[in-house]
Amino acid sequence: MLSASHNAMPDNGIKFFARGGHKLADELEDRIEAVYEEHRTGAPWDRPTGAGVGRVRDYDEGFDKYVAHLIGVLPNRLDGLKIVLDEAHGAASRVSPEAFSRAGAEVITIGAEPDGLNINDGCGSTHLEMLKAAVVEHGADLGIAHDGDADRCLAVDHTGAEVDGDQILAVLALAMREAGTLRGETVVATVMSNLGFKLAMEREGLTLVQTAVGDRYVLESMKENGFALGGEQSGHVIVLDHATTGDGTLTGLMLAARVAATGKSLAELAAVMERLPQILINVKDVDKSRVATSGELAAAVTEAERELGSTGRVLLRSSGTEPLVRVMVEAADIEQARSVAQRLADVVKSALG
Repeated sequence: MLSASHNAMPDNGIKFFARGGHKLADELEDRIEAVYEEHRTGAPWDRPTGAGVGRVRDYDEGFDKYVAHLIGVLPNRLDGLKIVLDEAHGAASRVSPEAFSRAGAEVITIGAEPDGLNINDGCGSTHLEMLKAAVVEHGADLGIAHDGDADRCLAVDHTGAEVDGDQILAVLALAMREAGTLRGETVVATVMSNLGFKLAMEREGLTLVQTAVGDRYVLESMKENGFALGGEQSGHVIVLDHATTGDGTLTGLMLAARVAATGKSLAELAAVMERLPQILINVKDVDKSRVATSGELAAAVTEAERELGSTGRVLLRSSGTEPLVRVMVEAADIEQARSVAQRLADVVKSALG
């Protein structure tokens, strides 16, 4: 597929999927990239041209089949709910409003006029300002935001407050446990999930399995161990019984179905977890390859963890695509989180710069 994911149009790229809609293994992606690099730098490539490239065909019935699938997996209808949908001028612009409407919701759409250039442009899951304003303006029960390729879902409650991927996971985990579909009483998330999510799952008697950052690692753990629910704070939620990867429309529908079924507001449901203050600082232009080997940095992290104790945590992570290191600190107090994060960022800069 061609996708800019949650980014702007200039970041469009090519994404490969295996037969059946599954993501490729890391090793296979590496092999594809290696072949591409060989030919990009001059190796001969007997590639197809003209008619040999293939044909493009519209699959018109796919739209209705997909919407029918989405409606078919919902545990209950959405009658009585007024929902604002922000489609990020992307892939969900037709499907999502149709699915929510067929499920019984009163739908108001924004960001649903893609022109090939405006994807994620000031709207969608990475820009929630318009959605927050629209939910309050229309007196809606909630708002749902997708990103350009529609694999993410973030939400807004009736007050205009953000409900992130961790909170959505928490709400769906309890709903699935109640329905008997949360296999192993387990949720899979990444190490970037808020500490408040971990504490909430422990309090509810559920097991949390954490993976490296990236939905592919969440999915690998789910498939390997037979778990049904996993995701990321960014809103990339995987309900494996009904989709092979993250599906923002499906996630939004299931979240709205929980609101409709319980008669509670999204704000009430999301209160199952308290988001601890989280500070993220990107330290640029450093040698990210030395994060794991710097003694100075290791000592600074140990001291920070001692200071935070059991009510906070530290995570240092090298970016996979940029020459930077991400410093994430959580604490019960926002000022403490900010202070510790800045102190660690300064050490990263001095030790790895």
